[in-house]
Amino acid sequence: MIFDFDPDKFFRLFLYSRNAPMIFNSGFFLFLFLAFMFIYIKLRKKDNYRILYVIAFSYYFYYKSSGIYFLIMLFVTVWDFFIAKEMYAVENKLKRKLLMILSITANLGMLCYFKYTDFFYEMYCSLSGQNFSSLDIFLPVGISFFTFQSMSYTIDVYRKQLAPLNRLQDFAFYISFFPQLVAGPIVRAKDFIPQIHKPLHVSKEMLGRGIFLIIAGLFKKAVISDYISVNFVDRIFDNPNLYSGVENLLGLYGYTLQIYCDFSGYSDMAIGIALLLGFHFNTNFDSPYQSATITEFWRRWHISLSSWLRDYLYISLGGNRKGKIRTYVNLIITMLLGGLWHGHSLRFVCWGLIHGLGLAIHKLLMGLFPNLKPSGNGMKPVWKILGTLLTFHFVCFSWIFFRAESFEAAISMIKQIFTFFHPEILTDVLNGYKMVFVVMLVGFVLHFMPKSLENKFIDFTVGMPLIWKAIVMLAVIVFIMQIKSSEILAFIYFQF
Repeated sequence: MIFDFDPDKFFRLFLYSRNAPMIFNSGFFLFLFLAFMFIYIKLRKKDNYRILYVIAFSYYFYYKSSGIYFLIMLFVTVWDFFIAKEMYAVENKLKRKLLMILSITANLGMLCYFKYTDFFYEMYCSLSGQNFSSLDIFLPVGISFFTFQSMSYTIDVYRKQLAPLNRLQDFAFYISFFPQLVAGPIVRAKDFIPQIHKPLHVSKEMLGRGIFLIIAGLFKKAVISDYISVNFVDRIFDNPNLYSGVENLLGLYGYTLQIYCDFSGYSDMAIGIALLLGFHFNTNFDSPYQSATITEFWRRWHISLSSWLRDYLYISLGGNRKGKIRTYVNLIITMLLGGLWHGHSLRFVCWGLIHGLGLAIHKLLMGLFPNLKPSGNGMKPVWKILGTLLTFHFVCFSWIFFRAESFEAAISMIKQIFTFFHPEILTDVLNGYKMVFVVMLVGFVLHFMPKSLENKFIDFTVGMPLIWKAIVMLAVIVFIMQIKSSEILAFIYFQF
């Protein structure tokens, strides 16, 4: 038969599958999103119905990502909504602090259970001499993101920087909003909540920018990140001892590009989809590998997380208000905990420690040498180039611990690079993986493209007639589907 429709298979698409979480670069999401938008537009003037509709879709979106664990998000929403209201209403400082502790304990308690129970159990078995067997606790997709988002709300209310919402549905809308739900960016309540009840309006500029970001994100993820991952990077990191130092180094460069394209690709799509729905998110990535210092890198990389750690952890520890030594210690502690946020193993601790030491040393050097800059702005061209090269390779080195299968595998990769380099096989490696390196070259060229040129592409997209926007978007999607990796890979940050 030309058209063989299987109703059972079709309806199973709408049910949760642990091996197939909902992702933006799947055909099913595209189909679902088009259906969602049709009703969303119909409800543009019916504020309450539109809010409830988006909440329902967002919960379904999360169900498709994590199954029954959408109930955790529901619990966090209800818990923090009522705690924030009570905390704002009382004047007693002790009671307010106890309520704040209750909120943080619930959020971090769930986070610790799902992310770190195996870690602590392994430590216990090691100390007690027992055999360790993983408890295989399922990690709900994106739990770190929506718990951090909810905590930022209650902390802001505690600090009297934000008045609590009066309606539970508004808070549920903020916590569950599906574009950034499972992998960020972490959206602050003060930035998002004022937009909820504004009249729905998608300007020509918002539409054009949104389409550009969705296309850019799809290209980064489906064409660059997935291709170099499947065809080169994963092979190197899975067995670093089987490859020479030059292959390990090229694999490291590949992962450096892969993780950027994977995560910034998701952020681009999230921001673009939000724009199509009439909402603005702040930029989450700003060409981070163009940074000339490690301080600048963290102002450009995963901006929503780095600013969250700064405002709610670093400043809470004392920031730079308690002397120079304490400032350096606070930076290191913040990045160590940032490393642990990403994963419960020694290699993530090392990754966080490397960046914490880098930030502390850079701040120390700026104190000793006033001419040193916190970023590349104001640097002489030659120093900016040298700083960018140094920062890039510092970040590359840290990615070894972030990506390696184990701490031992990370050490093996480092040994291969420094003791078994064999540059004479470089030509053979380049010829053997010719297409991979062409894709990597395209990725790095696009990344280091001047901002002014990127803005011209955005302006061009904005200026196109609506029909041509639709044609171009459809053509790009068809093109990407044709050349992308056959396997749809989940986003890297789904595991965090």
